[in-house]
Amino acid sequence: MDAELKNTSNGVNKLIQRSLFNALGTIAYVSVVVTIMQNGEKIFGSINQTIAPIAMLTLFVLSAAVTGSLVLGKPVMLYLNNQKNEAIKLFVYTLCWLALAVIILLIVSVQFK
Repeated sequence: MDAELKNTSNGVNKLIQRSLFNALGTIAYVSVVVTIMQNGEKIFGSINQTIAPIAMLTLFVLSAAVTGSLVLGKPVMLYLNNQKNEAIKLFVYTLCWLALAVIILLIVSVQFK
């Protein structure tokens, strides 16, 4: 796939498509985590007060790793393969998709209070 990400019209389309998938994966992961957190007591019942902070911090670290790999994984690989221009574009496109998702979610949130 790396060879396909060269700076051509088709390559730009593949970068945009890949960035959309990265953003959608991030949104899906965050949605699952939020759903579990909102329904945590129903799912897990009462949790030990000593274990809860450890579990939450571990979830935070896991979430940083998962979302970091979704947003930065392929751009870092491209960058290390000397495809710096494509790496930066993929990263920026992914951030743009995520920003668009935040805007849409905020608008929907305000509309459906």
